[in-house]
Amino acid sequence: MTLVSSRLELFCEMRDDGSLSFREPLVFPQELADQLLCKMATEGLLNDSTVGIFRSCQQFRLRHACIRTARISAEAFHRALCPHRLVELDTSRVNADLTIADILQGLSSNKTLQESLQRLVLNGLTMSSLEEPSRRCFSAMQGLRALSVSSVDFYDSGLVDVCSLPRLESLDISNTSVTNLTPLLGLRSRLRYLTMHQLKRLEMTTAQLLAVLSQLEGLQHLDISDDKQFTSDVARQLLETPGILPQLVSLDVSGRKQVTDAAVRAFVEARPGMTFVGLLATDAGFSDFLSGKGSLKVTGEANETQICEALRRYSEREGFVREALFHLFSLTHAIEKPRPDILKLVALGMKNHPATLNVQLAASACVFNLTKQELAFGMPVRLLGNITQLLLEAMKTFPNHQQLQKNCLLSLCSDRILQEVPFNRFEAAKLVMQWLCNHEDQNMQRMAVAIISILAAKLSTEQTAQLGAELFIVKQLLHIVRQKTCQSIVDATLKFTLSALWNLTDESPTTCRHFIENQGLELFIKVLESFPSESSIQQKVLGLLNNIAEVGELHGELMVQSFLDHIRSLLHSPGVEVSYFAAGILAHLTSRGEKVWTLDLSLRTTLLEQLHSAILKWPTPECEMVAYRSFNPFFPLLECFQTPGVQLWAAWAMQHVCSKNAGRYCSMLLEEGGQQQLEAVRSYPKTHGDVRRLAESILDSLHRHRARTGYTEPPKIHMHRECNQR
Repeated sequence: MTLVSSRLELFCEMRDDGSLSFREPLVFPQELADQLLCKMATEGLLNDSTVGIFRSCQQFRLRHACIRTARISAEAFHRALCPHRLVELDTSRVNADLTIADILQGLSSNKTLQESLQRLVLNGLTMSSLEEPSRRCFSAMQGLRALSVSSVDFYDSGLVDVCSLPRLESLDISNTSVTNLTPLLGLRSRLRYLTMHQLKRLEMTTAQLLAVLSQLEGLQHLDISDDKQFTSDVARQLLETPGILPQLVSLDVSGRKQVTDAAVRAFVEARPGMTFVGLLATDAGFSDFLSGKGSLKVTGEANETQICEALRRYSEREGFVREALFHLFSLTHAIEKPRPDILKLVALGMKNHPATLNVQLAASACVFNLTKQELAFGMPVRLLGNITQLLLEAMKTFPNHQQLQKNCLLSLCSDRILQEVPFNRFEAAKLVMQWLCNHEDQNMQRMAVAIISILAAKLSTEQTAQLGAELFIVKQLLHIVRQKTCQSIVDATLKFTLSALWNLTDESPTTCRHFIENQGLELFIKVLESFPSESSIQQKVLGLLNNIAEVGELHGELMVQSFLDHIRSLLHSPGVEVSYFAAGILAHLTSRGEKVWTLDLSLRTTLLEQLHSAILKWPTPECEMVAYRSFNPFFPLLECFQTPGVQLWAAWAMQHVCSKNAGRYCSMLLEEGGQQQLEAVRSYPKTHGDVRRLAESILDSLHRHRARTGYTEPPKIHMHRECNQR
């Protein structure tokens, strides 16, 4: 289903009017047709072009049609959906150009549909762009049993029209402009479900309202909740009215005042069939009888069960979602076990109210409580991916709200999320960098650069280059390094910032150029001078300078005697992890030959000799010291037969990673044609013996890998180098 919805162009051809139709005369089962339409709407793929596939009632027999939040015109709606024998139609929050009048006109054009349609949801729509709101337009839909017009400019005249429908059993008029409920008496024998949450313009007294409700003799579900917390005592009086609504099984008075546990209990006990009571944001729900843990479900704030029930039932009610999340935050502060069930409910609230600051603020705080530290490892990867994307959307929507940004950064700063969870890492890196450039909070700064350093290592080379090409990013990171160096502070922030710069310059000439143009080289020399005993700092600095040295056009910037003297001294560092990167810089700078060497040639000769000698002294590292996306930067170095020290460094690097992680790197080397390169090195008569021995060692590793895995070489693909996971 996902493949079909996301790749329609593979299966369809375009009609003259721009709409799509299937090439093959496929017939979708009714359930699959309904699912495909809903999935396309949910994922934002339903428009005037794509909805065209549903014009064929032979291929797609729609019955339960959901086009929530779709962006389609009245004409496209009429042509694609109205020919079907629909039983249900949900058009909640479709684009404003498609009005209720348009929908009803289309539906009433099909006589069969007038009788077949039983459930119609029009929440959040415009009544009409041209006609008066009093226009009678529902009465044609004679088969309707359930109608929802929540958050619609729906008036008393519309209610009169609706109450004439002969089969109507369920009505939702929440958040409408209805002032008088007397027309409901026309449904007194049939109405089973009545939802009127937040009727803000109701002009009836409590006595008048109860007089109408008391005559709805068959009513089983009543919702008179109100998240605006008006002072009306309608809930209290309803609960205290003897014998009213004897068939009731569900009552929601959330947000109402003067509600007590005693009154609710008496009401429920008088109606043994009751299964639900809504008590969120009331003064009730704290007794054991109303805990919600038995057969009687309760929304409230007294315990986890009530709060979760509220998030489940009120996911589209902004005020109640905010209220429930507020209480959930306190409840999850010291949570010890992973609760994916609760995280799903938080995600639902975030998704349904993306532009509501208070919802996003409370939700992001709850996300941190539910995913911090080891809790994230108990959450499904897909759920974490969804919640991470919602956090990024919140950061994008409210860029200037410091607490919200902080909440999101706290949640993002998770090893599980950053390393394993699928989400838009490029977008995340940009958002975090934007935050970093606008704030000086030291604790948050550390988290931000930590996130960026890890994200940058996970991006493709193209994305890394695109991110690093933003000059402000390089400038800001260099600013942090400069601050720490001037203060002689070695801390996590400095280390993460150096790692971020190292990753961002990886195979990105533009970023490397920004680094040089913003006095990065001078700064990094100062870093090396300031922290001579910090091997982890030296490794990161030299790793980045390796990236600079890979860019041939920048070699002139590195041809500085004092710089090379410093690198040469680090070549002889006792730690192989420092010496290795110093050697890499020298290997790249000497690889292009004498013609482009601008310093004394004797220095070049000396450096090559020392390079070769140093490599031969390196011990075998205990663990994988560096990671690569590709061996492509090393292949040109293997061709430098006149400078065996350069070849030796490239071969040592290959041999190191292939011996530590054969599964990954032997396959990578084979895919990129490395075997042919190494065989050429081995067979060349003038290859230095030290280089030949390493080449043969790597070829032996490749041979063993083939034998062990049955590896067959696929078509060559281009991959990219990956910096050390610092």
